[in-house]
Amino acid sequence: MSPLFDLSGRSIVITGATGALGRTAAITLAGLGAKLTLAAGSKDDLDDVGAKIKERGGACRLIARRPDTLADSEAIAAEALDTYGRIDGLLVASGTNIPKMIGEMAPEEWEQVMDANVRGSWLMCKSAGKPMIAQGRGGKVVLVSSVRGRLGTPRGYSAYCPSKSAVDGLTRALATEWGQHRITVNAIGPTVFRSKLTAWMFDDDPKASASRVQSLPRIPLGRLGEPEDLMGIIVYLLAPASDFCTGQVIYVDGGYTAG
Repeated sequence: MSPLFDLSGRSIVITGATGALGRTAAITLAGLGAKLTLAAGSKDDLDDVGAKIKERGGACRLIARRPDTLADSEAIAAEALDTYGRIDGLLVASGTNIPKMIGEMAPEEWEQVMDANVRGSWLMCKSAGKPMIAQGRGGKVVLVSSVRGRLGTPRGYSAYCPSKSAVDGLTRALATEWGQHRITVNAIGPTVFRSKLTAWMFDDDPKASASRVQSLPRIPLGRLGEPEDLMGIIVYLLAPASDFCTGQVIYVDGGYTAG
């Protein structure tokens, strides 16, 4: 492994570690020698991810919490510090969506999406950023945005789109705030990739087929994404190779935003 992409021994925190993106990232980063602190709401699912990592000889610590409150985010960061003595990187892969037209969406549902996607990202950055700054060795933060942070859609995303736009703003704000501490802050912006929320689009039923027929002409590479498609950019953004890259929202979307 080139030193540019060497993650061996790096302490990396992942929230949403049982979702499609977080789970795949955890297994990928563990395989590259990172020491992981994995956080998610479901203990059973978290134990399953942890078992797979340990079967492969990887190092991970599990904490069954989501970054819903400051106490939660601080507990997640403390778990990493207590276990490995430092935090070198953070991947906030936790989030949600409730697709509804604005007329049918309750304010409480809008707040749920904003809390999961924006508040959770902000809280984890606050709690992990403090020890990163104190360590004085720099660090890496990767947030998860979406093409929907840049583009609208008629599918009822009046909560999701603003939440991801806010993640984009948080990325740029913290990149400028933390640059003096050599902490890079970037976001990835996927299009549709296979997950629990989007699994229906990969089915063979008429509704899924119709949705793909509508979506695929907008994607130059001609297919929907897989979690594995996002791993290269995540490794890059957590590795020394990206030391001069910060404040960027990098679209990993098969070319969707190019057209």
